[in-house]
Amino acid sequence: MNPLISYIARKLPIAALVSTLVIFYPNIVCLCVDIAKSSSETSMLIMNLTIYYIVKFLLFWGMFFVLIRYNLNHTNLPLNRRLLSNLLIVSGVYAVNLAIYLLFEPYGAREDTGSVLVFQYLVTCFMCTVLGYFVRLYMEQRQKEMEIQRLKSENLQSRYDALTNQINPHFLFNSLGGISALIRKKDDSRTLHYVDELSDIFRYILQSERKGMVGLGEELQFVDAFRYVMEVRFENKLSFDIQVDEQAKNAYRLPVLSLLPLIDNVVVHNQIDIDHKMTVSISINNHEELVVSNPIYPRLTPAKSNGTGLRNLINRFDLLAGKSIRKEQTEKTFTIYLPLTK
Repeated sequence: MNPLISYIARKLPIAALVSTLVIFYPNIVCLCVDIAKSSSETSMLIMNLTIYYIVKFLLFWGMFFVLIRYNLNHTNLPLNRRLLSNLLIVSGVYAVNLAIYLLFEPYGAREDTGSVLVFQYLVTCFMCTVLGYFVRLYMEQRQKEMEIQRLKSENLQSRYDALTNQINPHFLFNSLGGISALIRKKDDSRTLHYVDELSDIFRYILQSERKGMVGLGEELQFVDAFRYVMEVRFENKLSFDIQVDEQAKNAYRLPVLSLLPLIDNVVVHNQIDIDHKMTVSISINNHEELVVSNPIYPRLTPAKSNGTGLRNLINRFDLLAGKSIRKEQTEKTFTIYLPLTK
């Protein structure tokens, strides 16, 4: 149960009592005036009036109790339906009130059964309806906050997954293997370049926790470092074709680490060898979307993957950019469209 509803439900008798006092105070004032004007000869009249007002007070208290409980238990109903239901309940209680008044009238009970009494019941109806409306607004707000918190958690989990997927023994082994291959070739300049690019990759991933949206140029700079490491790892069987001009790099933004899971998917789900050279194409279309496309070379043994990386990427775009990712797949090509923000 929602914490607010749970709290009001626990305090329901008190809430009904306070609401009754707010509505019932004109009657209390009238009773006090009658007592002040009374004499010993009218004590029986005052007692009858007191009993009538006590009965009426309990009637109002019970009505508020029922109305508040009903509106708390039916917050999912549209406002007009709850208002109609409240009016029906109030009308029924109003009829009971009239019956009680007619019962006490011969004993001196005085009641304005027109405007004053009707006003009290109408105010009661609208008070309870508004209470249910505000509770519903609160629940919807809480739901949105919980959804945002969930997406933020998934965002952090996505970044954590990116970190653990790349900085793990297998990745380190492949990275060190690339360094080892370059050292054996005695290619000092490429070895130093490789170490520098690998360092940039680790730094960007580690710093991503403090970032939300980044410039397209910054993300592509990371891809450039990642590209060099992957090209060395796959001995030029994996290449990148990036067709994005400098103006676009400075004009657009997107969530940090948007491209890493896409590149990782390419490597995980495709076989890359001398017979299946892979080229990942990155460009911007006329709809202000970053298009990441690659040919499909299915592995002989399907990769073990639960799609968490792409799913979390979709949620991060919804949260940070307020836009949705599109994907297209044919027999030969897989394409992802990332919406960009200016």
